Order: sequence, then structure tokens, then C-alpha cells
Amino acid sequence: MPDDLKTVSRSQSALRVKGLDHVVLRVADMDRAIGFYEQVLGLHIERRLESIGLVQLRAGTAMIDLVPRTEDEEEGRNMDHFAVRIEEMDVPAITAHLKAQGIDPGEVRRRYGAEGYGSSIYITDPDGNTVELKGPPETAG
Repeated sequence: MPDDLKTVSRSQSALRVKGLDHVVLRVADMDRAIGFYEQVLGLHIERRLESIGLVQLRAGTAMIDLVPRTEDEEEGRNMDHFAVRIEEMDVPAITAHLKAQGIDPGEVRRRYGAEGYGSSIYITDPDGNTVELKGPPETAG
């Protein structure tokens, strides 16, 4: 991409990514996966949602989420989605930007991420990977 186009696309984009918020992996054996991330990487469990089998491990400022892989899911395809933290959740601007890029903007919902609860939108990349656009955390008040 030419440098002048890079500059224009960055300055006009409604999406300004701050970094990775979390990654969600589908695992065949939850205890084995937790053991790996705790013992090998030194992560700790921050949160569990028993209703869906979710385990969230703190990885610095981000999270690694583990969910059980179902029997009908393809072996070796274990990425559920990853989330990028965006600077601002300006829904009309983001929706317009995504539509202009030919991307169907998903529903805005309140979801938990590395910095707590906040608004997010799911989109799909050209290879079928789900990308969560995670806005700033809710403020107390």
C-alpha cells in the first residue's frame, strides 16, 4: 500500500486499535489447558462462567479465554475469536466505516473483556475468523 494511502486510511478510520484485548480458544480438555496456561505460562484464573464452561486467564493486560470444544467442531480449528481493543465505541461512525468496507457490522452488545465490561461488535474477516471490536470499559458512575 502506498505511504500516502496508509496515512489517509489511518486518519479517516473510525477504528483506532489500542491492542489485543483477548483471545478465545476452544479446548478439548479444559483441565489440561488450564494446567498448561497456569504451569507453563504462569497465568492465573481471573473469572469463570460455569453456565458456558468459560475460564478466563489473565495474560498481562489481556486475557486468554478457554471454552470447551464441542464434538461437532473441526479438530485443529480451535480459535473461537479474538478481540482488539479500540479507542472509542462511536457506533454510527464504526457502522458507517464497516459498511463502506463491505463488512456487515454485528450487533452492539455489552461484553466482558480484559478491562471489564464494555460495548463490542463482532465482525468476520475474509477467512471467516471472528474479530471482536472491543470498546473502552464502562466507567463507574
